[in-house]
Amino acid sequence: MGFTCGIVGLPNVGKSTLFNAITAAGANVANYPFCTIDPNIGIVSVPDERIDRLAEIYKSPKIVPTTLEFLDIAGLVKGASKGEGLGNQFLSHIRMVDAIVHVVRCFDDPNIIHVDGTVNPQYDIEIVETELILKDLETVEKKQADIEKRGGVGDKKLKEEEEFYAAVKKHLLIGRLAKYLTSKSDDEQLYLRNMHLLTNKPIMYVCNVHEKELTIDNAYVNQVREVAAKENAKVVVVSAAVEAEISQLPESDRQAFLSELGLQESGLSKVIREGYDLLHLITFFTAGPKEVHAWTVRKGTTAPPAAGEIHSDFEQGFIRAEIMKCADLNRLGSETAVRDAGLLHVEGRDYIIEDGDVMTVRFNI
Repeated sequence: MGFTCGIVGLPNVGKSTLFNAITAAGANVANYPFCTIDPNIGIVSVPDERIDRLAEIYKSPKIVPTTLEFLDIAGLVKGASKGEGLGNQFLSHIRMVDAIVHVVRCFDDPNIIHVDGTVNPQYDIEIVETELILKDLETVEKKQADIEKRGGVGDKKLKEEEEFYAAVKKHLLIGRLAKYLTSKSDDEQLYLRNMHLLTNKPIMYVCNVHEKELTIDNAYVNQVREVAAKENAKVVVVSAAVEAEISQLPESDRQAFLSELGLQESGLSKVIREGYDLLHLITFFTAGPKEVHAWTVRKGTTAPPAAGEIHSDFEQGFIRAEIMKCADLNRLGSETAVRDAGLLHVEGRDYIIEDGDVMTVRFNI
């Protein structure tokens, strides 16, 4: 199961520098707008100490972590929805992602060009959101035109659908994001989902600050937090330049470097972890002497489809799941000890997978 976060923002806010540090994919970075044209793609492991502990317990030579995919999407500018700055091309890339990581410049530097001449996080956020809204309006209007082609609003079902699109359009026209629409029926949720609206995607704001301001919230970061509080969105503070430097260090030297800066973990670890949480994902594991494997599912997933992530045959022939908890294995030190303590549970088709479950699937084809 693949999940993708699109990194967006105005030109020259540090998106590509951040992306390089996250994925070490070598994205082109330059101090001028539109140095990124096609989206760079990188796959990154989600930090999780539990998988290393499981490998130690099972003496597994192979570890397969869970991952997220990041797309570095070129900078948006005012007028992007109408094609300014190659905007339509970039907006189509955003439509592909599951969630949006919106990088916002929160530092002053006269040597780095700002596309509008001055740093103003709230205004920068509004520019990007306005372009997403305008693009969504185009999508809704196409749906309304399609209703007319299918026979107008004489048909009751079509009339309900058309009324929903009209309500969405009205909502967008007052500058509200689609994800804040209320009172959606099952049919309306389906209509909304099928439109793949850009403003219906979950958003995380990443404040790119100077390294000297990593441990404090400057005035720019506070602006972003005010916006995020209204939208119930996540905020992560990073220094893209520092993260790029960390990514070049040997693994053994990174923690000492972070400690010198007064940090316990890298900003990138926060971005990856929060992106995972933003998509409402959890991790379960399969473990044995040959391999420890982390698997990704959405919260609320039951055992059979979770088993299907391991192999489609497991879902089709699912009989039961034997479940242990990572915390119990970590505390007791072995599968045998967990079994002897009566902490291995046999679960059926209705069992909802929990974060940290270690699952063995029993199946029959």
